Amino acid sequence: QVQLVESGGGLVQAGGSLRLSCAASGSIFSINTMGWYRQAPGKQRELVADITPGGPTNYAVSVKGRFTISRDNAKNTVYLQMNSLKPEDTAVYYCNAAIVQRTTLREFNYWGQGTQVTVSS
Repeated sequence: QVQLVESGGGLVQAGGSLRLSCAASGSIFSINTMGWYRQAPGKQRELVADITPGGPTNYAVSVKGRFTISRDNAKNTVYLQMNSLKPEDTAVYYCNAAIVQRTTLREFNYWGQGTQVTVSS
């Protein structure tokens, strides 16, 4: 079994910072792309950022220059450092990972349970 566990969400004032973490565990052979998505009330889920095992990253235009995604392959963990937060960043943030399972050697896309980020104005 594979599980993604997220942490680090909370309430912060505009201009503040938060750091999200997502750790994968279970029967993992390898992890390919990992990323963060978010969904605000009444809106579609959108990609915030993702990162490949080798390091290349991708960011939504709305967060470029403010957010930084990183990963620790030895710990099967991906992070999202969020600085200069805005009220528009308020959403549930979901971790995502493309994981090759040890039992099947097939890639499957996993999602975390979500963590709430609320930015007050």
